Order: sequence, then structure tokens, then C-alpha cells
Amino acid sequence: MAARVSVVMGSDSDWPVMEAAVTVLDEFGVAWEADVVSAHRMPADMIAYGTAAAGRGLRVIIAGAGGAAHLPGMLASVTPLPVIGVPVPLAHLDGLDSLLSIVQMPAGIPVATVAVGGARNAGLLAIRILAASDDGLRAQMVSFQEQLRATAQDKGAALRARLSRDH
Repeated sequence: MAARVSVVMGSDSDWPVMEAAVTVLDEFGVAWEADVVSAHRMPADMIAYGTAAAGRGLRVIIAGAGGAAHLPGMLASVTPLPVIGVPVPLAHLDGLDSLLSIVQMPAGIPVATVAVGGARNAGLLAIRILAASDDGLRAQMVSFQEQLRATAQDKGAALRARLSRDH
């Protein structure tokens, strides 16, 4: 099955964060590819990757980057596909620098941005984007949301029961 979602990162050291995106894509049965595409160390390759993405059948790009975090925005500037940026936390500034770099895009170059380290939500957002035109994925998302609600209700019931015992 051809990949529908690309998960790229500036360095393989970002994989421990970005792996959460592919885990959720696997849970929903969405084909993906992953690679290192550095905006700073391999800019020509990054531009070629972004310009060819739609033609290769990809539908969404999830781009993780730390530090200056230019990868998501640069990819968004060369592709018509939706790009979801994942700020990857580094040793300094706890990823705030990455978050600000990704979220502060100029007019006309949108990048959807999730929380620092929020690769799982990036994967879920990619699924929602695909589900806009895929009834099967939409049904899976509705079921997932129902499971989230049931889990939260169970936690509330457990808390109320524990508190009633303590009082």
C-alpha cells in the first residue's frame, strides 16, 4: 500500500518523539513513510522532497524539528499538501524555541502546529484530514473519540468512588 502520510524529521535523534505519530497511523491502518530531511544540512533534498510529495501520492506531511525548526515551514512553502509541525524538545528551552519557530509562519504559508513533543496528536490530525474524504477512516475516528469519552467517564467514576470512601 502506498504511503498517504509522510513523517519527516531534521535528524534521526527526533525519532523517539516522532515515532508516536507512526504508532497512531498504524493503529488506524494508514500507510506512512518516514525519513530524515534536514532543512539546514540538505536543503536541496528537502525542497525536492517537498515538491515531489503530492505527485508521489502523499496526502499529509508531518514534520518534526527542534531548535530553529525550519523544516515544517520550508516544506509548507514548496508543497500544496497540509503540513503538520511537531516541535521537538531539545536540551535547552524545552522546545519553546521550536514551537515559536513553527507556529510563527508568514501569511500564505500555513503550518498546523501541535504541542511540543505532540507527535501522537500530529498523527491523529493527519487521520482527521484524511477522514474528511474517507468514510472508513471517519468511522474509525468516531469510534476512537467514543473510546476516549468512555475512558474519561470511567476515570471520573473511579475518582468519585475513591473520594466517597475517603470522606
